[in-house]
Amino acid sequence: MATQEITVENINETITGNDIVLLDFWASWCGPCRAFAPVFENVSEKNPEIVFGKVDTDAQQELAQAFQISSIPTLVIFREQIPIFAQPGAMNIAQLTEIIEKVGQLDMNEVRAEIAQQQASQQATEENSQGAPSTQAAQTSGDEA
Repeated sequence: MATQEITVENINETITGNDIVLLDFWASWCGPCRAFAPVFENVSEKNPEIVFGKVDTDAQQELAQAFQISSIPTLVIFREQIPIFAQPGAMNIAQLTEIIEKVGQLDMNEVRAEIAQQQASQQATEENSQGAPSTQAAQTSGDEA
């Protein structure tokens, strides 16, 4: 499958309607982006079961901000609607192909379990920090004594 343009209007349906989605955040003025484009296109043609989307960061600034893109090109990969890879910088065909193979080999049940564990740990940390008195409040009450 050839690459397709990704916009604010089609990003959600692209991610939710496909098993694996690769997003290339790029801009026309970016030399490394132009160098990576033929690699992305070549690998897309060899993997028709995968969606290869291109996000023009100049035209889609809202998407670039939502994904916190600070350097281009940046490749973001979703599998089963879960963002599992994000890395700035161009790569060659062998590197991109290897990443795609590893993405396909992931046990997504393990990935979901790990995410749930991280979220539970983060929630417990937040709950513990909310229960502790703030340093400023402790200092204030110590000053009054």
